[in-house]
Amino acid sequence: MTVGLVALPLLAIGLVLVIEGLVLALAPSRIAEILDLLRRMPVETRRSLGLGAMALGTAFIWLARGLGG
Repeated sequence: MTVGLVALPLLAIGLVLVIEGLVLALAPSRIAEILDLLRRMPVETRRSLGLGAMALGTAFIWLARGLGG
């Protein structure tokens, strides 16, 4: 399956929204706890988590592109 240059960003945004929506739908009461935990976390720890998530996401994209051809 070939995805066009316009469709690819829409696909990526759609996947993010589905996953975010799933988290909110399955555990709505936990959101406040998670936000409170993030508020108490030092800025450097949040930054490291964000960079780690970006690196993992980049690795997944690289792997998917490699497997998909």
